[in-house]
Amino acid sequence: MIMILGVPLQALLGQLLVGLINGSFYALLSLGLAVIFGLLRVINFAHGALYMLGAFTALLLFSHLGISYWFALVLAPLIVALFGMVVERTMLSRLYKLDHLYGLLFTFGLALTIEGTFRYFFGASGQPYAVPPALQGGTNLGFMFLPIYRGWVVIASLVVCVGVWFLIEKTRLGAYLRAATENATLVQSFGINVPLLLTLTYGLGAALAGLAGVLAAPIYQVSPLMGTNLIIIVFAVVVVGGMGSIMGAIFTGYMLGIAEGLTKVFYPEASNIVIFVIMAIVLILRPAGLFGKDA
Repeated sequence: MIMILGVPLQALLGQLLVGLINGSFYALLSLGLAVIFGLLRVINFAHGALYMLGAFTALLLFSHLGISYWFALVLAPLIVALFGMVVERTMLSRLYKLDHLYGLLFTFGLALTIEGTFRYFFGASGQPYAVPPALQGGTNLGFMFLPIYRGWVVIASLVVCVGVWFLIEKTRLGAYLRAATENATLVQSFGINVPLLLTLTYGLGAALAGLAGVLAAPIYQVSPLMGTNLIIIVFAVVVVGGMGSIMGAIFTGYMLGIAEGLTKVFYPEASNIVIFVIMAIVLILRPAGLFGKDA
């Protein structure tokens, strides 16, 4: 048996896979947070609730309408995005000219409202969501057994993250979005509908949270509390990567997921706090985050 620092290679690779899976969700969720904060300057505390909403939407689409996982993978994020856009246009947009604290308090209240509503109707216990037949089972890689669905989650997350980065950083639409955050009046003078851009931006962030929820549903129990248990870690990921940094959110999400997984192998007692320890160290050495811009 191959050993690395006293740990069997199979156990090490297994925890590395767990870290990659967790990192996939961290990256998707922190990417949505980074998009919303970077372009709207709103600290979106409702992000965990939108993640939970995506998982429940997929579950309800299947249980009431018989809609499969593959259709839910498209429909659920769109439904969550539509919900987010309605919230942004009718309520959140009224707070942009006020202190950032008002946006934070509003989204925090929104999260409590969504979570409380689902707890009232579904209770606090989790509900299962089956892995789609095409992704059931696993494959033997020789050194470890890889569940197919978990491999799919890692690949799908990476593809979506790279696609969103390309959209924001390399396309004309992304340039409009970034310009609107710097000087909305100037951008609007060119005939660009800035309020619509901001609404679409919040919808994009909400869709990413909803997509993460659908991907998580077959792995974790679908529960009203699933977003609450994750949002603090995701905020730590965003802070380490740099508030508003798209690349920082993606890289740091995977990096901290892997760090958490490896810590479970070498020092399990610290696995629950390792992300926050890394955050504290980064903030001491580089307050703007790894990819953030110094003021």
